[in-house]
Amino acid sequence: MALYKNLIFPVLSQFDPEKIHYFAMNSLRLLLKIPGMKSVLKSNFEIRSPKLTKNVMGLEFKNPVGLAAGFDKNAQWIDELDCLGFGFIEIGTITPKPQDGNPKPRLFRLKKDLALINRMGFNNLGIEEAVKNLKKRNSEIIVGGNIGKNKITDNSEAINDYLLAFNGLKEWVDYFVVNVSSPNTPGLRELQEKEPLKKILLALQAENQENPKPVLLKIAPDLTDSQLDDIVEIVLESGIAGVIATNTTLSREGLSTDKTIVENIGAGGLSGKPLTERATEVIRYLNKKGEGKFVIIGVGGIYDAKDALEKLEAGASLVQVYSGFVYEGPAIAKKINKGLIANSL
Repeated sequence: MALYKNLIFPVLSQFDPEKIHYFAMNSLRLLLKIPGMKSVLKSNFEIRSPKLTKNVMGLEFKNPVGLAAGFDKNAQWIDELDCLGFGFIEIGTITPKPQDGNPKPRLFRLKKDLALINRMGFNNLGIEEAVKNLKKRNSEIIVGGNIGKNKITDNSEAINDYLLAFNGLKEWVDYFVVNVSSPNTPGLRELQEKEPLKKILLALQAENQENPKPVLLKIAPDLTDSQLDDIVEIVLESGIAGVIATNTTLSREGLSTDKTIVENIGAGGLSGKPLTERATEVIRYLNKKGEGKFVIIGVGGIYDAKDALEKLEAGASLVQVYSGFVYEGPAIAKKINKGLIANSL
């Protein structure tokens, strides 16, 4: 961990974040072609303990630390990421048709704040490519499918996109996440409003009768208490499994990075350490209002076991990392899981 933070990350962070992302993952893929390397990596990064095993949504997770959506958009690195000790991996966001996303550059590091700003815009290769990759995977790690609508699809037709993505992936993933909370697709967050959201979730649940898969809703950290009350009502009414709290934020409050630098970066969702407290607040609010009747997966500013424990104690059943993985390195799941065992969860 110290080697990564003190030597490897400072070197990698001199280069474009998106290019380094692909370079690092393709390097890991090449490394795993060496005979015996898979066992070496697993023995170094994976922590196995009955204390970590969690049964959530009818699925058995080997540990509660997952990788959030956005890292493996096309399900192309599941076997590689499985070697790094995660309990589950969420792919996507996947849209029915391939799309390029927003113009580059669109991913930025705020190193002083241990944060990222992204405006990727659901860049992905579409359902067909994701399914092709899912069919090739060898690992048995739990995989969630994060689904969204194409940018060219009007909000009035959004239900069709979510149904297409759901039906296309259903055979190949263990649970679903409905993403209506990314700030990087114009108008998408309008689908978090009560009526359109209810329609989407009820349509998915109607389609989800035979061999049902758990469906979760990913929400923004920028929702008001009144909007969170609506979310609780909709989750309970629709019967979906629960909520992922939270996505990236539009807020730029309390950052240490120079204001001019942040302004020059421009639009995008902020993730990482600045989100730690707000994400925990949302989890606690949802758990209290929902009286623990639905699952919550906590994500937002998780860098160590303390951050993870705060989310779990606030009411989350599982947690996910993203920015923490970038800043802390490949041993983050191991570090958090060791800490959870030491604190007996």
